[in-house]
This record gives sequence, structure tokens and C-alpha cells, in this order.
Amino acid sequence: MNEPSEKTISDFALVQLIPNMLTIAAICAGLSAIRFGVQENYTLAVQLIVAACVLDGLDGRLARLLGSGSKMGAELDSLADFVNFGVAAPLVIYFWAVQDMQSAAWISVLVYAICCVVRLARFNVNSKADCENTPNAYFSGVPAPAGALLVMLPMFVSFAFADAPLLPDVIICAHMVLVGLLMISGIPTWSLKTARISRKNVKFFLVGFAFVGAALLTYAWITLVVLCVGYIGMVIWCLVAKPPPKLKRGK
Repeated sequence: MNEPSEKTISDFALVQLIPNMLTIAAICAGLSAIRFGVQENYTLAVQLIVAACVLDGLDGRLARLLGSGSKMGAELDSLADFVNFGVAAPLVIYFWAVQDMQSAAWISVLVYAICCVVRLARFNVNSKADCENTPNAYFSGVPAPAGALLVMLPMFVSFAFADAPLLPDVIICAHMVLVGLLMISGIPTWSLKTARISRKNVKFFLVGFAFVGAALLTYAWITLVVLCVGYIGMVIWCLVAKPPPKLKRGK
């Protein structure tokens, strides 16, 4: 009887595949958001894109914790970001409000999508060139997940305040283009990856996290509006604060 072969270095424990499984789940969420956008189920479409943002924030960190990072995982993550934040988000906006503008609205979608893919390509090139060995507190431009949330801000406002008048199509298109340009700009934006909490403030941070979580579950759309407005305020503050010139080329 042949002895069972020893485990080779190409074998993976199932737990090490969890980060890639989360990335695949995020891609499924983004593609499903497009489907539900076509079917005019906009609430579910937006919820799926927000879920993709959450999964995007988890997969990379989990990969580092498990020591299961790989080149394939990094490429998969970048492709997922483009599908979810560069394609699904603007398409849902397009189906929701501006498809009546036809050509002008579609140009806005294309501009936003191209800006997103250029940002991600820039991130991939810099990563392969080992340009991110030194942590920095700032990104250059708005990261793709934040860009997706910002571009959907008109939808959040509409869902939160049902009686509020819908913004004109041209304003929504201009907003989409502006967010796209912010992603490829050199504007400094704070990187949460470098944030540190002192021991004496941990309890306050945990209480605040619980409050935000409860607010998202109870008043989801209003909370998302507040978070987006707060992020815009943070970007303005970073501009005023004049951070160090060396910036991270984050995704």
C-alpha cells in the first residue's frame, strides 16, 4: 500500500482562502447590484455595493493577519474594486436617475469608470515597484471605495429624505465626474490604515463604533449621508492642514 503523500508547500489551509473568498463574495455583490439596478430595485443595489465596501475593508486585513497574502489575491482585489466601485456604482446611478440624458449621462459614467481604473492601475504599478514600504498617514486622492460611496451620495439623500426633490440630472452627472476626478487627483486624504488609538481612548472608540453600527442598522441612509459629509469635511481639513508631501498611492 502506498503511503499518503506529504503535504506540499502548494497546499493551503481552508482558513487561508477566506480573504479570497471574501473578495469573490464582494464581486458577486457588485455584479448583483448591477442586476438589481437594471430591475429598478435600487435600495438593494445600493445595499450590495455598501456590503462590497465592507468586504473590501476586511479581505486585505484578514490576509495580513493570516499570513495568506499573495500576488493573485492582490490582483483579484484590484479587479474586484474596479467591478464594484468603478462599474457597479456609476451604473446604478445611471439606471436610477440619469439614463434619460442618454449620451451626456453615459459620458459621465465612462469618465468616472476610467478615473477609477486609472487610479487602480497606478496603485498596482506602485505596489509592484515597492513604493509603499514606508507607511504614510495620507493617500493621494480619494480611494476607490470612498469614491463609490461619495458618488452614491445623491441616492443616500433621496432614500433618507423621501420628500426632498431629486437633484437635476445635470447636477448628478457633474457630481459623478467630480468624484472621478477626485480619485485621480493629488488631493491628500487620510488613510485609516495608519490610524492608532491610545489605550486611554480605546473605550471611547469602541463606544463610538457601537453607536455608528447601531445608527447604520436603525437609520442607514441618514447615517451614510452623515458619513459622506464627514468624509468630505475630512478631505477639506487635510487640504488645509497641508500634510507631508510624500503620499501613499492607495487604491
